[in-house]
Amino acid sequence: MRRSALRSSVSLALVALGLTAPAPALVQDDGRVPFRDPDGLVAITREQEEAVARGLAWLADTQNENGSWTAKIGFKLNNSYRYTAKDRGHVGVTALSGMAFLAGGNLPGRGRYGHVVDGCVHFILSCVNDDGYITYSGTRMYSHAFATLFLAEVYGMTHREDVRLKLQKAVDFIVKCQNEQGGWRYVPLARESDMSIVVCQVLALRAARNIGIRVPKSTIDRAARYVVDSAVTTGSAINMRRPTFRYESEIGTFHYQKDSHSRSSFPLTAAGVTALNGLGIYSDDLIRKGVAYLHKNLDYFNRSFGRKGHYFFWYGHYYGVQAMYTQGGADWQNYFTKLRSFLLDLQLPDGSWPNPKGPGPAFGTATAVLILEIPYCLLPIFQR
Repeated sequence: MRRSALRSSVSLALVALGLTAPAPALVQDDGRVPFRDPDGLVAITREQEEAVARGLAWLADTQNENGSWTAKIGFKLNNSYRYTAKDRGHVGVTALSGMAFLAGGNLPGRGRYGHVVDGCVHFILSCVNDDGYITYSGTRMYSHAFATLFLAEVYGMTHREDVRLKLQKAVDFIVKCQNEQGGWRYVPLARESDMSIVVCQVLALRAARNIGIRVPKSTIDRAARYVVDSAVTTGSAINMRRPTFRYESEIGTFHYQKDSHSRSSFPLTAAGVTALNGLGIYSDDLIRKGVAYLHKNLDYFNRSFGRKGHYFFWYGHYYGVQAMYTQGGADWQNYFTKLRSFLLDLQLPDGSWPNPKGPGPAFGTATAVLILEIPYCLLPIFQR
């Protein structure tokens, strides 16, 4: 489908954004998760459950008294990570950790780790400013989006009025910060946009709209145009090779920014496909080609960043696994089973996962656990 046709289909696809997602079931008393994969293609293995349990136990043991998780606060700098603060509670990492507990069948005050979720909710709510910006110690729009997504999932499961009020403010802040391009960037009200930030905001808005929070249709339409226009559809604009990674503007990938000379990569392509899904677009040539690119480059991407626990690896697969789960069928089965084996081998003896380049082990652990929990089908945003 050409871009003009895809744009015209965006509004029709938005009806999917108004669905109310069901609350998750709690795990069984023995700690096991009921088999939920709707296609029956991915069995939840004992090794997988044990890895999730060890990861959640590590997260619970490392939670701060104020409900947060300590991580390095900073930003991407080429292939590195420059931090601006350390040994402080991190809004984004706390939100991801909280979602890991929700996806494992825990609710605020309910389940084995109900008290952990309670603390997480308390911390995130305390970081909501009067204007709706969720930030702490300099965290930026990535963290705001993850925190908004977390609050949306909590509200959908609990219908707490205190959560709803601050969630609406957080959503309104995302809407306010959308720029003329239709996207978002690292800091509020930036003029430029990039795919890694856009996908975070899109999923937060999707989760909020799913449970009845007000999200303007114009915001969704403009974001959809940005994502579509970021897809690489003609030729190869650049081909940059570096010692640890390659950036290729290959057909099927998505640009970092809406510019034919901007790089593309595995994580950005995963983000682009997942953003389209989050916008209610599930079947299109852009998605098909993006999925094919992810399959083709999976092994290379894992070799480049997997053993290092680099933040590229974590955020690339956080979105990649969501894209494949939505795709379903053999795409989902092949991608997840290969990634699961890799993650089980990467887990450390204490139950955590590494992230030396990035916010730190709490980020790696929360993301790994979330990936392994997707077949549980307990977190509404991860359900088809």
